[in-house]
Amino acid sequence: MPVSYPVRPSRHTRRRLLAGLAAALVTAGALTGCSGDDGPEAAVEAFLGGWRSGDLQAVGFIQPAGGRVAAGEVTKQLQALAGELAANPPELTRTGEITTKGDVATARVKVSWALPGGARWAYENPVRLKRGGDDQWQVIWEPAVVHEKLESGDRIALRREPAQRAGVLDAAGQPIVAPRPVVRVQVVPGEVTDVPGLVKKLDAAFKAIRPALSPPVDLGDLPKRLKEAKPDGLVEVVTLREDAYRQIKPRIYELPGTRFATDQLMLAPTREFARALLGSVDQATADDLQAHPERYARGDLVGHGGLQGRYDERLRGVTGVTVITERTTPDGKVEPTGTELYRADPKPGQPVKTTIDVATQNAADAALRGQTRRSALVALRISDGAVLAAANGPGAAGENLAFTAQVPPGSTFKMVSALGLIDRGAVTPQTTVNCPKTATVEGRSFKNSDNFELGAVPFATDFAKSCNTAFVALAPKLGPDGLAQAGRTLGLEAAWDLGADAFTGKVSANGPATEQAAAAIGQGTTLVSPLAMASATAAVARGKFEQPKLLLDPAPAKPAPAGEALKPESVTALKSLMRGVVTAGSGSALADVPGEPVHGKTGTAEYDNNPANTHAWFVGWQGDVAFAVFVEQGGAGSKVAAPIAEKFLRGLAR
Repeated sequence: MPVSYPVRPSRHTRRRLLAGLAAALVTAGALTGCSGDDGPEAAVEAFLGGWRSGDLQAVGFIQPAGGRVAAGEVTKQLQALAGELAANPPELTRTGEITTKGDVATARVKVSWALPGGARWAYENPVRLKRGGDDQWQVIWEPAVVHEKLESGDRIALRREPAQRAGVLDAAGQPIVAPRPVVRVQVVPGEVTDVPGLVKKLDAAFKAIRPALSPPVDLGDLPKRLKEAKPDGLVEVVTLREDAYRQIKPRIYELPGTRFATDQLMLAPTREFARALLGSVDQATADDLQAHPERYARGDLVGHGGLQGRYDERLRGVTGVTVITERTTPDGKVEPTGTELYRADPKPGQPVKTTIDVATQNAADAALRGQTRRSALVALRISDGAVLAAANGPGAAGENLAFTAQVPPGSTFKMVSALGLIDRGAVTPQTTVNCPKTATVEGRSFKNSDNFELGAVPFATDFAKSCNTAFVALAPKLGPDGLAQAGRTLGLEAAWDLGADAFTGKVSANGPATEQAAAAIGQGTTLVSPLAMASATAAVARGKFEQPKLLLDPAPAKPAPAGEALKPESVTALKSLMRGVVTAGSGSALADVPGEPVHGKTGTAEYDNNPANTHAWFVGWQGDVAFAVFVEQGGAGSKVAAPIAEKFLRGLAR
């Protein structure tokens, strides 16, 4: 019930009651400066607290003409007037002093509403009060209390205007993701006479698209959706890039019931183009809307995964919003009144500029095209560490293995082991190191691929042919943590600030003799990512470590410091070893690649207790481009990863 007393209590009793009301409101977090005297302050604060909480029973109300209004009715009217903002009551603060003239008082109240998209609509509004015959102050209730332009029957409504989404830019400053034409394949149920036949023909056509759609189009529920839809409705089947649609247009255009609507979506140049790194831009999902109702509305474009997801707020910009009033007409229609209460224009998003080079990325994607196993190819510019390409397969893979895989490097890590050995003076390329079929360390047997043996040969030959047993024999010369130290000089294990998630490696150290032997050939507990190995390879080619660079704007705040220069004699020796892999060793598939000399190292990495289960690797460089190729469960690096590297480099040479 409203606060109203038929018998006027004593001044002491009234002060005690007002103090009790103030204490209750403070406990509820509703007060912003209540006064405990006989003035109207307590009534104002009670009203503001009740407006926020939805409970106005402690407040008395009267109409401008003087008739009483029930608190419950005011609560209902507040909800109705708030309209689309009713679920999020405003912040309310009394400003300045209350002015009193006779039995009428006026308070100034700041009303602040949080709007979708992050905007805030704030204004000051008067709240008038009248002192009744019982000496109690009551709020004069009218719609203008909420906003001076509101009238009875009005409700607040919102009109959202999405901002222009900015693009992810390549190294040349051109949008990678831009509006591109698509075709929406649709079906009118009432025009289809043979549903199974239609599904069969559509399925065959979609499977004929090259490169293959990933994931493939699932038509399993199409018959059910056609049956449940209105005969003259449109059932969406799939949205295709225009080039994919043109491949199969002759096969599907004349099928009964089919329709083809043209549209534009924010897309990369191809389906595969750096997909896992970039992420995607799609309409807001149910999860998006549930997690961020204040940010997204149905139909909004939202970044998912990769850079699009990580920098969604920057790319999306600020949604524009207009606050208007609506009213229900006598025939039940809701129509705008033409009154605008507030407007915040949309603010376009800011682009994200990367170091990605379109030609290099296309070559990397093409090199992985056709791979059925999970795979990655990452390329860096040696001179400045810029990430030129980050490809993942098969197809438009969603996981950025190029940056985040945590897998053993296999024999590609002999590059690091050799650097450590040469730095310590343990070997030179000419040092004779025996390469038997097997080597035993504390009861554990190590062998070479296909059980080959070379006998007593120069270390350069051991490296070129990737002799495991030679490196196992040399492992003690690295000491307990010599391998980790060598890896760190190449940037492994460092804290990189790249602007995207990346695994920089974990190098074995201080293990028992068997672990040291395994680590020397890239096994044991050592783990890397393709990006980490490409960066280490670039460090060898450059002569020192520089953290890879991916984002130019916004530039990462704390990139890892550059490493100290490697010993020139060690770099010269290691470069000769890696050139020998291509000219006379396991990387001979790249010997005739046109252009500057190719340096590299193959790798075949066991990932469980079965020696038959291996990942395929190749790392190397040509000219100013360093790269790493990884194929999960791919087998031998020389047979699987090296040909991919060859295809990549030939693609760059075009």
